Amino acid sequence: MRLLVRLFAALLGLAIAAGGVLLAIEVVWALLRPGTGGLIIPWQHLLSGLSSLSWHDPPVLVTAAVVAVVGLVLLLIAINAGPKDLRLHDPAPEVTAITDRRSLARLVGHQVREQDGVAGASVTASAKRVQVKATAQFRRFGDLRTRLSETAEHAVQDLPLRHTPEVLVSVAAPKERR
Repeated sequence: MRLLVRLFAALLGLAIAAGGVLLAIEVVWALLRPGTGGLIIPWQHLLSGLSSLSWHDPPVLVTAAVVAVVGLVLLLIAINAGPKDLRLHDPAPEVTAITDRRSLARLVGHQVREQDGVAGASVTASAKRVQVKATAQFRRFGDLRTRLSETAEHAVQDLPLRHTPEVLVSVAAPKERR
């Protein structure tokens, strides 16, 4: 989501910069040749066309509706783009404790990778779910999935999280080397 907000911010910045350059060109042209109209934008023609419109005309109402919808969409994107911190139980009334998803994933990942029979593991975490994708060292991994599930669940439950996320563990056999 942050990528989308950055993309919109960059596009908006480019549009404002282009508008500023266009305005500067038009102002310099108007100072050098007063009364000739615009260099790039035909201001006289544009002004006469806009002066014939009323606030109740359909093009004005449609433009206002489109601008309002685009503004609401951008507002919703900006609201949802904030950091997704996980709240912990507060140690004192005046202290707020948080952690981020990456730290939770790193903690679970370290504990999962320390288990016997694990060649590697990938962990992703959110407020609702911690997902572990482990690769076994050997083709037959027996109770490895159960052990990793218990390890991951204990790692999550040991943290003072306000809401305990669901833990999902999958184990894959190692890839064959050629």
